[in-house]
Amino acid sequence: MTSREQLLASTFVSLADTLVADFDVIDFLHTLATRSVELLDVDAAGIMLADPHGGLHVMASSAEEARLLELYELQNNEGPCLDCFRSGRPVARDDLLAMRASWPAFTEQLQGLGFHSAQALPLRLRAETIGALNLFRLEPGSLSDADLRIGQAMADVATVGLIQERAISAGELLATQLQTALSGRVQLEQAKGVLAQRAGLPMAEAFQVMRAYARGHNRRLSDVAAQIIDGTLDENQLRSTR
Repeated sequence: MTSREQLLASTFVSLADTLVADFDVIDFLHTLATRSVELLDVDAAGIMLADPHGGLHVMASSAEEARLLELYELQNNEGPCLDCFRSGRPVARDDLLAMRASWPAFTEQLQGLGFHSAQALPLRLRAETIGALNLFRLEPGSLSDADLRIGQAMADVATVGLIQERAISAGELLATQLQTALSGRVQLEQAKGVLAQRAGLPMAEAFQVMRAYARGHNRRLSDVAAQIIDGTLDENQLRSTR
């Protein structure tokens, strides 16, 4: 196995390994950007990711020039990365003339930073596109078909990892929210019992008293329940709102 093949294999392992407790999205994307430069015939790379509302943000770059170009794309709403994200397809132009026709301001900025070629690969899984990988070259012309396949494969694996991590994070948040709700419900039942005993009320009426107090004072029901249990809120205070 050649050194490039070894680097490619280790890259795919790194991009697939998002199931770690200390997973760092920024470091993960920086790995994708730097490995793109090491493995492909490009001189700089950058990555944009979409937020939940569909807005793109510069997340990682292999060089400061790449970061500046991506920021320029966003500020001027023009460039290959934006077209790639919107279409969900790879975007490239054959030469500078074609680039100027599509992205005149961006191409001028690109050349001003010493580059003569730019193209973008989507970070996508099936119909979902979550961002794009920007690839910049000092020389004119597009990547070879072999490099394009490798670049898109890395982008695809990275996308799977990112979507998987998002799903896990969302699942953990949902589990936390569910556990909080369950704990609050137990606390609520305890408070109902305490109030019913102290005030000589049926359980259903005790709940209505608690709820009326919470609404009347713009309080969370769980907070009212906690105060009833620890004794800082008594039945007289609760009844004063009825």
